[in-house]
Amino acid sequence: MERKAVIHTIGPFYTEKSSILILGSFPSVKSREENFFYAHKMNRFWPVLSSLFNTKLTTVDEKIEFLTKNNIALWDVIGSCTIEGSGDQSIRDVVPNNLSLIIDKAQIKHIYVNGQKAYNLYLKYNRNIKIPVTPLPSTSPANATFKIDKLIERWSVIIKDQNQFQFPSQNA
Repeated sequence: MERKAVIHTIGPFYTEKSSILILGSFPSVKSREENFFYAHKMNRFWPVLSSLFNTKLTTVDEKIEFLTKNNIALWDVIGSCTIEGSGDQSIRDVVPNNLSLIIDKAQIKHIYVNGQKAYNLYLKYNRNIKIPVTPLPSTSPANATFKIDKLIERWSVIIKDQNQFQFPSQNA
């Protein structure tokens, strides 16, 4: 597969009430085609959140409603890079996204980072951000170390923090 320069075309998802921000590294080929986050059917991001919040998240409309209702913002650390396909290990020539586009307009209290590559790049390019950050294991199918039950267990920190950030529960 050939490495090519790619620009992130999916805008940040947030509302003024967003209190947590979940950052990935860079959208997969499928996500770029679908123009929405975690669109590859093998990525476990939406199944993990569905399980944690006891809800069904299938369509983009359901996902947008869920994110809005639960004050969750989504974006990626990388604004452009060279990459082969969708593999984080092939990412080079990184230009970071300007996270202040969300942070200056929302009420972000905590940042969660989906995967080690995203976390390492977040730390490299965002030293000026003074919001607590927690790395979480990647939901990518390439992360075979973590089966879905272990991902759900580790990602449950978001639920544990839910009351602290005062966003409504899914059942409210």
